[in-house]
Amino acid sequence: MCVKFRGSHILSVAQFERDDIQRIFRIADRMEPYAQRRRATRVLEGAILGNMFFEASTRTRISFGSAFNLLGGEVRESVGMDSLSLVKGESLQDTARVLSGFSDVICMRHPLAGSVAEFAAASRVPVLNGGDGSNEHPSQALLDLYTIEKEMAGRGRGIDGLRITMVGDLKYGRTVHSLSKLLRLFERVHVVLVSPPELRMPPPLVDELRASGQRVDESENLEASIAHVDIVYSTRIQEERFPDREQADSYRGRLRLNQAIYTQHCEPNTVIMHPLPRDSRAEANELDRDLDQNPNLAIFRQTDNGLLIRMALFALVLDVVDLVDKYAREVPWHTPNRGV
Repeated sequence: MCVKFRGSHILSVAQFERDDIQRIFRIADRMEPYAQRRRATRVLEGAILGNMFFEASTRTRISFGSAFNLLGGEVRESVGMDSLSLVKGESLQDTARVLSGFSDVICMRHPLAGSVAEFAAASRVPVLNGGDGSNEHPSQALLDLYTIEKEMAGRGRGIDGLRITMVGDLKYGRTVHSLSKLLRLFERVHVVLVSPPELRMPPPLVDELRASGQRVDESENLEASIAHVDIVYSTRIQEERFPDREQADSYRGRLRLNQAIYTQHCEPNTVIMHPLPRDSRAEANELDRDLDQNPNLAIFRQTDNGLLIRMALFALVLDVVDLVDKYAREVPWHTPNRGV
C-alpha cells in the first residue's frame, strides 16, 4: 500500500519526489507480462474509468483505456466538447460532480491550462491529467523518463549525468515542460534547448532547471546541439496553440532530423525520442522516415512504455499494486511477439 498515491489526483509532475518516480517505474516493470498479454489480471473487475478527452488524442486516450482494460476494468469514453453538456453552459465543476458519480477514476484532457485541476477540485474520485493546454502532461513525462532510464540502462548508465537535447516547439510543448520539471530531481543533467527564438522554453522553466543545479544551454543550431548528447528529444509544432495556422506554418520544417544529419553529427548510440504524433507531412517532417530503421529510434518503445506507466498509475491510485498477481491467470489465446 502507498498512502501517498491511494485515492490521489495525478495533476502535475511537481507532486513527485525522486523516490515516487522510482516506485512508479518499478511497478511499471511488474506490469510487463500483462501489457504483453502473456498473463491477464482481473484486479479492477467492476471498476469504471471515465476517459474524458476534450481535445484530439490517439496514444494518450487509447493507452489509458487499454491500461485500465488490461487490469480488468471497464472504460466509458467521451470525446470532444460537443458530446457533453458543457456546450449547454454546464460548468466544469458540475460536470465533475456528475461524472465522478459514474466512475471510479477519471482521465481528462482539456485545451485550457489549469482546467484539469479545476475539474479535479470538484471530483469525488481521482483524476489523472491527460494534458491541459500547453501546461503539463504528467503521464507522458513519466513514460519519457522511464524510456530514458531503460535506454540508458542498456548502455550501463543512469539518468544522473544525462545529456539531452530538446528540439522544436518548446514554448507550447507541454511534454517538454513536464519532462524538464522531472529532470530537476536528478544530478548533473545537461539540457540543450533548440528552438526558434519565438518558441523558446518559457523562462520560468529554464530558471527552475538552472536553480536545481542543472546545466542549461539554449540554441537555434540543431546540428551543433546534437553532437555530444545521449538523447535527442524532438517535438512537433503545436499548431493548435497558435493564434492562426499561417503563423504555425512559418516554423514548420525548420528543425528536421534525418539519417544523414544523425550520422554526421550524433554519437553512434544517441537515442532519438519524440512524444508523437510526429508530423510526417513534407513541409514538416521533423523526424524523417529514413530514421525508421535506425535501432536508436525509440519512439515506438516510448508508446509501449506508456502502457506500463499508466497501468502502474492506476494500480497505485486505486491501491491494488499488491493484488495484481493474485487476480492473474495465463491467457488462452496466441500472443504475437510485441517487441519493437
